[in-house]
Amino acid sequence: MPLNRRTFLGTTAAAGAGAAIAGGVAAPAEAHEHEHGHGRAPRRYSFSVMGTTDLHGAVFNWDYFTDKEFDDKAHNDVGLAKISTLVEQIRKEKGRHNTLMIDAGDTIQGTQLSYYYAKVDPITAKHGPVHPMAQAMNAIGYHAAALGNHEFNYGIPVLRKFEEQCDFPLLGANALDAKTLKPAFRPYVIKRLRTPHGRDVKVAILGLTNPGIAIWDKANVSGKMVFPGLEEQAAKWVPKLRSMGADVVIVAAHAGSSGTSSYGDQLPYIENAAALVAEQVPGIDAILVGHAHVEIPEYRVKNKQTGKDVVLSEPLKWGQRLTVFDFELVWEKGCWAVEKAGSKVLNSNTAVEDPKIVRLLSDEHKKVVAYVNQVIGTSKAAMTTAEAAWKDEPIIDLINTVQVDTVKAALAGGAYASLPVLSQASCFSRTAVIPAGQITIKDAAGLYPFENTLEARLLTGAQLKDYLEFSARYYVQTAAGAPVDPAKLTNADNTPDYNYDAVSGLKYDIDIAKAAGSRISNLTFQGKPLDPAAQFVLAVNNYRANGGGNFPHVAAAKQLWANSEEIRNTIIAWVKAKGVVDPAAFASVDWKLVRDGVAVF
Repeated sequence: MPLNRRTFLGTTAAAGAGAAIAGGVAAPAEAHEHEHGHGRAPRRYSFSVMGTTDLHGAVFNWDYFTDKEFDDKAHNDVGLAKISTLVEQIRKEKGRHNTLMIDAGDTIQGTQLSYYYAKVDPITAKHGPVHPMAQAMNAIGYHAAALGNHEFNYGIPVLRKFEEQCDFPLLGANALDAKTLKPAFRPYVIKRLRTPHGRDVKVAILGLTNPGIAIWDKANVSGKMVFPGLEEQAAKWVPKLRSMGADVVIVAAHAGSSGTSSYGDQLPYIENAAALVAEQVPGIDAILVGHAHVEIPEYRVKNKQTGKDVVLSEPLKWGQRLTVFDFELVWEKGCWAVEKAGSKVLNSNTAVEDPKIVRLLSDEHKKVVAYVNQVIGTSKAAMTTAEAAWKDEPIIDLINTVQVDTVKAALAGGAYASLPVLSQASCFSRTAVIPAGQITIKDAAGLYPFENTLEARLLTGAQLKDYLEFSARYYVQTAAGAPVDPAKLTNADNTPDYNYDAVSGLKYDIDIAKAAGSRISNLTFQGKPLDPAAQFVLAVNNYRANGGGNFPHVAAAKQLWANSEEIRNTIIAWVKAKGVVDPAAFASVDWKLVRDGVAVF
């Protein structure tokens, strides 16, 4: 029996616990209760659920930090315009009414496009614009999206306005009002898929977000919302959804599948809990995984209680991949049961941008391109990262200077105001340039391509020495007298550039002739040997502070302050405020590579 335009009826559930399924449609005739005996073929129905995650403000295949088409070593493409084309292909193949479209969070932060509509021309303004991500996702026809932790970066008012602009619910069963402990967002939605057999399939989508929001966006959520663990909330909601008649339960979880946490013992919950939810909570058929920025086409986890497989999939970030879950159902014992489920990912670099999305948002794109090319200041000299992986260069000192100034201002007047502030920074890109003369937003933003935010952590001199030793593993051991080729000197044991930190405020040598772990020498602070017991404030990005790169001490160190503003935007604001950037005012050679005490460069 062919499907027609009336075969899909979507009904959603109210946010309150145990709310009845809404929708004013007449109940379809139940499938005949007698089963497929007497030689009749069993009734079957198949449908697909497509999913994206960690879109981070990517609509087009464009890099606003370089102001050119996005490209990487693997030739991935990004953005919802390409995803839209893949979605239409699947709908054509499966029948539009046999598909659903969901997302697992981190939608409204990450590009200068999303920054522009949060801060420059904010969606919260009176008669403000509609967020480009809402416009694109509405046009594509999403049915639900889980909340990501980055949804909270610009404050709750921006998030609430975005929610209002979406034609689909933002789900967060474990985002609770701090006072009432009731859901602050819709926990779930139930969609009906009309089958040719007279009995709809009810598909429940449960949204879970990341408990780390309580730490990462403390300034925006403290006293307003709390974020309990994913397993606990899934265990509460999944049985309710089943009792409400859900035939299939899908979780959109803004949490990776590794079972690890980057916030140590600061919270009693697990950050990357998606696989634990699958293992511990019976009644889930599939989980769309987010947050971890890794590609998982299909990962099966056996539920401990039922022994049934739960299918997990995580599509790569920024719209580089689209997950497709395929479900095959059979009618038995008076209800639909999942007979088979699987998943795969599609690569958006195989698709062209959907002209519909291009037309819809080309004006917004042009505005942001003009914005990133705005002049924000001038530089008295050119600075580049070309040699910053092996020399202390002024361009890295610029990042550290901005971070130190920002942390000092934040701690002023407080209990830690008298402590010296040091700073860590990495050479994120070896092609970043601050030109002599005019500096644009794009130049400043290109210096810091990641979405990191800034924190202040309390460390001792001894801990900082350990930190520097760990960082210095980045260099390949090179004997005194042996030739030095900068192209072969770095990235020992595949350590990426972003996991080598230079620390400003201390002076030290890195002896690359020595083995890793015993390379730091002549370590001084203000001209004297570093006191192992002295206390310091380290201005550090949240990736490193949360355990990224597994540097010693920092993740367990006391957090003195944290900011939800991206460091790259802090750099832009600093340059704007200064007007003129003079490397002579902040550049200093704090560290150098040596062999047996002799400088390498």
